Amino acid sequence: MKCPFCGNDETQVVDSRPLEEGDAIRRRRRCAACDRRFTTFERAELVMPWVVKRNGNRTEFDPSKLRSSMSLALRKRPVSADQLEAALARIEEALRTSGVRELPSEKVGELVMKELQGLDKIAYVRFASVYRNFEHIDAFADVVREMQGPPNPSGH
Repeated sequence: MKCPFCGNDETQVVDSRPLEEGDAIRRRRRCAACDRRFTTFERAELVMPWVVKRNGNRTEFDPSKLRSSMSLALRKRPVSADQLEAALARIEEALRTSGVRELPSEKVGELVMKELQGLDKIAYVRFASVYRNFEHIDAFADVVREMQGPPNPSGH
């Protein structure tokens, strides 16, 4: 860390303390050249990846869009607000920890579909119909068959 007073590169940490909120560390430093003290703050930088749309446009990840699309799929379904919040948090955490700078919107859609499939099958089909741009009733039937799994050969 460079001294803000004399510009020297050699500074020494003399005290470190976490802030009350616990999301940053306060450090007192001393310059080896001019002996002056100053304070720095260390905070984690959490960066969400950019989303690459199907048309190639890039946009910042927007959690409100994620919330509104999932809420629409879950409208009038027996899923609590806490369950929705937990699903949103899992999706955002997966994106945050992906380690990529940008990802295709299809990846976000697949994460949403995975969460909805675990929350409510009807909401899953609703979202899939828009996400996969269903244009024929057979597409709905395919998704329902996909959720039911392979047919049971014994008939049970």
